[in-house]
Amino acid sequence: MVLKSKNTKSKRTNKLELHPRNPHRARYDFALLADSCPELSRFIQLNQYGNESVDFANPEAVKTLNRALLNHFYGVSFWDIPPGYLCPPIPGRADYIHYLADLLATSNDGVIPRGKGVKVLDIGVGANCVYPIIGHQEYGWQFVGSDVNPVAVATCDTIIKSNACLKGVISTRLQSQPKNLFGGIWEEKERFDLTLCNPPFHTSESAMLDESQRKWRGVKGKTNEKKPTLNFGGTAPELWCDGGEAGFITRMVKESVQYGDRCFWFTSLVARQGNLEAIYRTLKQAGARQVKTIEMAQGQKISRFVAWSFLENDQIDYWKDNYWQS
Repeated sequence: MVLKSKNTKSKRTNKLELHPRNPHRARYDFALLADSCPELSRFIQLNQYGNESVDFANPEAVKTLNRALLNHFYGVSFWDIPPGYLCPPIPGRADYIHYLADLLATSNDGVIPRGKGVKVLDIGVGANCVYPIIGHQEYGWQFVGSDVNPVAVATCDTIIKSNACLKGVISTRLQSQPKNLFGGIWEEKERFDLTLCNPPFHTSESAMLDESQRKWRGVKGKTNEKKPTLNFGGTAPELWCDGGEAGFITRMVKESVQYGDRCFWFTSLVARQGNLEAIYRTLKQAGARQVKTIEMAQGQKISRFVAWSFLENDQIDYWKDNYWQS
């Protein structure tokens, strides 16, 4: 884990790898995954290097691979999402959860708080419910997932009800006030140890499509390729919003102030490094007491999340002694 205080830069010299506790660090064992999810077999093929793989440009293959991973590694026997909804890559989602666990440990004498006493709010849980699934199955945490989309909330509820291991530990709340992130979701006197979020990245649908085409041309070296398929899917609220990623997170920071004494760490993924400066500036204006940037890596891609807290030292000690002691 790379912890960086705001407005600092560091060079990464280590190999780009997933978190040490991430079970997806090794190459996929497709034989084992197919045992957990037999329908995966029809998508398995040899890639250009002669290794077993699936066609990651095929949305149905990606969804079936996720179903197999969630079954094999996390004991989820039923998982499905409607066509067109975000179907995230499981390894990267798991990394965020494991680094969040490390973040809590830095405030708890190096010990990761586990169990239902740790409560996490997932802003924009989507239809896939992946963060709550991994977070509970890995650390026993309790989750609330919020979303503005009633179909997403209903789909999550179906996943939860269909898996005994998720019942009573993951719940969902429909955000009926789309301009709010916490308001209307955060109940009076409710406490969360963490909030997490994978914010919409783009400013509009056209901006998203333009960038997809640009990346596609960069990979293929051609200008006449057909419109690229969004193999991981995604609905409008999952992919774009006014102000894009930077606008979304700065709004989150401003709104988090009124809940500052009821949350240990607020966090959000930040896909574009260039957005950090505006986020840091907003955090300073908001009066955040602690700000950390945690870098993560998968393959050749470096991602990160920003974490901030408003707690004073005496509040931190009280929190640790009263909420995290088993």
